[in-house]
Amino acid sequence: MNHLSVPSFAKINWNLQILGRRPDGYHEVTTLLQTISLHDDLHFEATGDGVISLSCDDPDIPSDFPIDDQNLIVRAAAALKHRYRVNQGARVRLEKRIPIKAGLGGGSSNAAVSLLTLARLWKVETKATVLLEIAATLGADVVFFLLGGCGLATGIGTTVSLIPDSSDNESKHLIVIKPNASVSTVKAYAALRSPALTTSHLEPILSSSLIEADSPDLHPWPLQESLKNDFESVIFDIEPEIRRAKEALLQAGALGALLAGSGSSVFGIFADQEDQQRS
Repeated sequence: MNHLSVPSFAKINWNLQILGRRPDGYHEVTTLLQTISLHDDLHFEATGDGVISLSCDDPDIPSDFPIDDQNLIVRAAAALKHRYRVNQGARVRLEKRIPIKAGLGGGSSNAAVSLLTLARLWKVETKATVLLEIAATLGADVVFFLLGGCGLATGIGTTVSLIPDSSDNESKHLIVIKPNASVSTVKAYAALRSPALTTSHLEPILSSSLIEADSPDLHPWPLQESLKNDFESVIFDIEPEIRRAKEALLQAGALGALLAGSGSSVFGIFADQEDQQRS
């Protein structure tokens, strides 16, 4: 077997709280993440030439040679090759369905899938702890996507604890909207640098990130009052179109709606599939 095709799922954040900025410049967060059915498709083929090549059907994702070394698929493959001194290469084809710059974690998901799939294709004898270690160097959400399901991420987002889905959370009917407007993650975090998050000496005011997993306001209940994303307070002012997308979902009958990650997409939760399709 020298080729595999696998799905790469998107995520939403049921809850995202920014607790403060650390001395190293990163932000301390606590967020409840959930994988959803929206997904890219990745096709891998192991090669003997040691070269990692990438092609994609989305023209907004560079795949020319030499490949952009900032692409998370390429970085994940290179990190795995370096860690285990793999001589093989890979041809990767990405069928893109998850919108980019949408807060849905498409790039991070692609990276996690690449680590798992290439380890198998290259017959690397690795451990979950090592893959998680590599994932943490690629991005906070990459760690979550190695685990999937529903997880509480704390610290800078790389400490993830899985949370079992309860019976009342088995089925969610979502609509995800990606407005034309977009805000970069860097710009979103920069907008959060306010007196509410730092002292006059720029020292972070941090609450403990060790929030209990069964805290009521961290459960993914489909009610607007239990959904919270601190980025909304700044993103909606920067791009009012994103706020209007959320309001449109609520007006269409969503039980709740929320900005996904740092944006720019928003999702709405509907009572059943009939309500979802009617919207």
